[in-house]
Amino acid sequence: MKYFSILLTGLSLICGEMHAQSSKEDSKEKKELKFNLNADGSHYVKGTFLNQVWLRYTQANPGSEVYGTPDENLFDIGLRRTRIQLYGQLSDQVFFYTQFGQNNLSYRSPRKQGLFFLDAIGEYKVMQEKLSLGAGLTGWNGLSRYSSPSIGSILSLDAPLYQQATNDVNDQFVRKLSVYAKGQLGKLDYRVAVSKPMSIQNSAVQAPEIGENALFSSEPGYAQYHGYFKYMLMDKESNTTPYQVGSYLGTKSVFNIGAGFMTQKEAMWHYADNGVDTVRSNLTLLAVDVFYDKPIDANKGTAVTAYASFSHNDYGKNYVRNIGAMNPATGTNENGSFNGSGNAFPMIGTGNTFYAQLGYLFQKDLLGKAGTLQPYISSQYSDFELFSDPMVMYDGGMNWLINGNRAKLSLGYQSRPIFTLNNSGEYISSDRKGMAVMQFQVAI
Repeated sequence: MKYFSILLTGLSLICGEMHAQSSKEDSKEKKELKFNLNADGSHYVKGTFLNQVWLRYTQANPGSEVYGTPDENLFDIGLRRTRIQLYGQLSDQVFFYTQFGQNNLSYRSPRKQGLFFLDAIGEYKVMQEKLSLGAGLTGWNGLSRYSSPSIGSILSLDAPLYQQATNDVNDQFVRKLSVYAKGQLGKLDYRVAVSKPMSIQNSAVQAPEIGENALFSSEPGYAQYHGYFKYMLMDKESNTTPYQVGSYLGTKSVFNIGAGFMTQKEAMWHYADNGVDTVRSNLTLLAVDVFYDKPIDANKGTAVTAYASFSHNDYGKNYVRNIGAMNPATGTNENGSFNGSGNAFPMIGTGNTFYAQLGYLFQKDLLGKAGTLQPYISSQYSDFELFSDPMVMYDGGMNWLINGNRAKLSLGYQSRPIFTLNNSGEYISSDRKGMAVMQFQVAI
């Protein structure tokens, strides 16, 4: 409560400064929680807040249980993400960024678990927009666009979580302890980083035991190297923070081609065929992607958003990881499948993955003062080394933009495959389950 009181005091000061700003400032500035540190506003501190509430119905994976009780259909309410940002330009060269909050607070979460820092960095500008150096706990990650998604502007039901390649295994909700360099050289935007992987022993998503298929090694980790490069063919995007926009809602014309990588020496291990010797292998992830977001009719406010990505991922022999966002179940019984409990499905693994999403923004006054609509579809297709069948997930839905991304009600449906072991010892896609989510987002 002490930290929350300090935060409220800070936001009150910021709001007071907003009311004191000159009438010469434009309306966009007046809508920001911003405290200017100099006369022209080039030195400043800003604050933001975001909350995403999920109301959800899930067709549970086979054998799912909630604290020992089998349950095939699960309803839950939760805070998918709650975030507070405080950042600013303290001088011409020095920038800081912090973000704290929590993820996935549901009925099965520990009570009063408290806030934690997601980001905390200091950054020094070496050459204007061309080169900045920074360090700390940060989302300046490599690999692909949505390895660091701007969560307030997500187009689809959720971010493509497979792009968060080591999420909570050896990092903290995407963020890594890193030193990084970033900048823009004309239309080329780049970010590169060197990270110290967090200990597997403190990860809640993987036990450190070794097995016949690859897992992340629990031995002290070598440095992790990663980067992402995008060429901006039309409007430039901001790189003030690492988080990349999902949809600009017709405010920019953006067309980017990107490529990235992530690598770590001997990050993975598994037993050799003799079941005794240990085989260590490198983590090598490569990706290319394209992002397109453009107004169709500027007067009406219509726009299209499209994204596609291809990645080649080598996590070692037969590695596959199930992910269930804010999983509503606690375990499985003897009727369980490869997917595990609740809403989990194989999302990350050794093999090739293609992902695409498409959204259309209707005219801005479609619903009058009530805002407008933005339907979308997306799909992930993964050819994992361990499976005989491809993993195909698809979802679609509608965003009701009451006040842009500041007040947004979304309804989405996701269909995921269920993988089981057949009589020939092969993992096949044997069934499908669905999940319907209503999300209400508020942000300032």
